[in-house]
This record gives sequence, C-alpha cells and structure tokens, in this order.
Amino acid sequence: MEDRKIFIDKMSAKLKEWDAEIRKLEAKADTVKADAKAGYLRQIDELRGRKEEARQKLEEIREAGEEAWEDLKEGAEQSWKILGDSVRNAFEKFKG
Repeated sequence: MEDRKIFIDKMSAKLKEWDAEIRKLEAKADTVKADAKAGYLRQIDELRGRKEEARQKLEEIREAGEEAWEDLKEGAEQSWKILGDSVRNAFEKFKG
C-alpha cells in the first residue's frame, strides 16, 4: 500500500530531523554554565527517550502486515506529536 510507504518515509525523515535538533540542543548545553547544564542534559535525555519510542513505533509499522499498520499508525502519530512538541518546548526553554 503506497500510503504506508509514504508514511514510513515521512516519519523516517522526521526522525532524522529531530535527531539533528537534539544534537543542536546538546551543543547548546555544552555552552551553558554548570548550574544550568544539568537541567539541559536532563531534558535532552528525555527527548532521546521520546525519540527512541517514536523510532520503535516506526519499526512496528515497518514490520506490521498491511492491515495491522493502520491500527499502529494512530499510536505512532501520537508519539510523533509528543516528540515534536517536546523538541519545540526544549528550544523555547533553551533560548532563555
């Protein structure tokens, strides 16, 4: 089913984008004072965990049968939304 392939390709690209964003946050964390760095690193670790959850959802969709992937799609989309919101929130917080 073409829709599945498009979804997988789109989400794979998004994962790469988020990985790059997390690396930018890591670089930013290296430039802050020690007292703020712990908070930055804690938030980055949380983002990595959310990214891993999203990656696992994508793998489940890749491995699912044609009919089952639709059921998995909703959970994956929720993971993407949470991760995307978390990355945006982290950038907003790190601006300060």
